[in-house]
Amino acid sequence: MAKRDLAELKIPASAAFIPVAKRVAVTLGGQLGLSLVDLDELSIALTQACDSAIAAARNLDAPADLKLNYFSTDRALVVDVDLVSQGGHVMAPSPTAVEVDAELQRLAYEMIRCFVDDFRPEIEPLTGHVRFRMVKYLAS
Repeated sequence: MAKRDLAELKIPASAAFIPVAKRVAVTLGGQLGLSLVDLDELSIALTQACDSAIAAARNLDAPADLKLNYFSTDRALVVDVDLVSQGGHVMAPSPTAVEVDAELQRLAYEMIRCFVDDFRPEIEPLTGHVRFRMVKYLAS
């Protein structure tokens, strides 16, 4: 499978910028041939993934951004959502951070799984690094 980078987007870790991330995903998915239903599902999953990353950002000592990488393979559109620190600050969970409700997090991940074909969350508890990979397969 050949990987083809399509776009990279860096936005503040704020819900106000989620529509930008969704617009890029829908535009690229449409160019690759995803159906309207697939585009809607990807948009829902991307919104939830960004919301989850933004919630994690609230627990960090430093300001953060979301870095989204969009790429295609022969069979899919892949979107990676990474929580990254602004200005090279070391990301570490705040000592006063409120623990994320594990049940709420589990439900958010299950919702994402309902709308994409593959979902891989990665959370590093020591550094606070959060990364989500979502894959939406193209119709055969």
